[in-house]
Amino acid sequence: MSLEWALGLFVMALFLSGCGPQNNNHQSNAASVASFPSKTITIVCPWGAGGGTDRVSRYLADALKSSMGVPCVVQNKTGGSGAVGHSFGSNAKADGYTITMGTFELSTMHWMGISELSHKAFIPLMQVNSDAAALIVRKDAPWNTLAEFLDHIKANPGKVQMSGTASGGAWDLARAGFQIAAGLPVDAVLWIPTEGSAPSLLELMGGHIDAVCCSVPEAATQIEAGELRVLSVMSSERLAEYPDYPTCKEAGIDWEMVGWRGLLLPLDTPQEIVTQLTLAFQEITQSDTYQSFMKKNRFGIELKQGPAFGEFLKAEDAKWQKVIQATGYASPE
Repeated sequence: MSLEWALGLFVMALFLSGCGPQNNNHQSNAASVASFPSKTITIVCPWGAGGGTDRVSRYLADALKSSMGVPCVVQNKTGGSGAVGHSFGSNAKADGYTITMGTFELSTMHWMGISELSHKAFIPLMQVNSDAAALIVRKDAPWNTLAEFLDHIKANPGKVQMSGTASGGAWDLARAGFQIAAGLPVDAVLWIPTEGSAPSLLELMGGHIDAVCCSVPEAATQIEAGELRVLSVMSSERLAEYPDYPTCKEAGIDWEMVGWRGLLLPLDTPQEIVTQLTLAFQEITQSDTYQSFMKKNRFGIELKQGPAFGEFLKAEDAKWQKVIQATGYASPE
């Protein structure tokens, strides 16, 4: 028997006996799934330390550490209006050890040309939070209802000044969508860009602008102190934590907007790992300690798992495409 023939038989025997490289990869993948988790899990936060998304991420990381018995850390990957962190998470190895804390911006960044990334780049694991946008004015503002405020805008097109975040940010898009739903052109209100809701609220209390669009939790301190008033919230129904605030729909305007946070995994993550993480986060988010943490921080709780979260993301993507095109923020073709 020639040496070449003997080597050929040996190689074939290796494959048939389950020792070939393809089978090794299969066994390795199976072993990785079976041993999950066996090392540190990272939650990628696309926003800076100390902010709301960071606080929620760190709470969930600590809870997951206790639940799964392995270290769990938060890695802040900031920049690009959220694009840097979301991209990092989507490009991570699909082994369950990198989870992205996705936020509202994932539904808008690709329409605005900030990134090509969308919800299609992830497996939706679980939505954990939503905070509805609200229209907020000073305590001495002349408008007591949303209808009165709208009448004032119509009578003074382009003169009412509003703020809440940077141009093209979540709350700017929220008020733009609201105006479109109310039959008002986007430029009927002059948007004053700021670095976020905190400086916008200071501008409002100082009398420099007329209204702010942001979430109720962001303005809760000033509202509870009686310095500011909520005209309306952009939710499907009144907020459980703030039942006195009417919705836009109650004023006949069919518009909703929520800033959301949710856990995402890279595509091709094994289903067994997806299921294991889903069960862990399900237990965490339904616990009394999670409910207390969210209430203390005034974050709204909205839980959607897997397919339900995915359908929500799909609907958000379509909704914001229309608003962004109407505002002129859309990326040129």
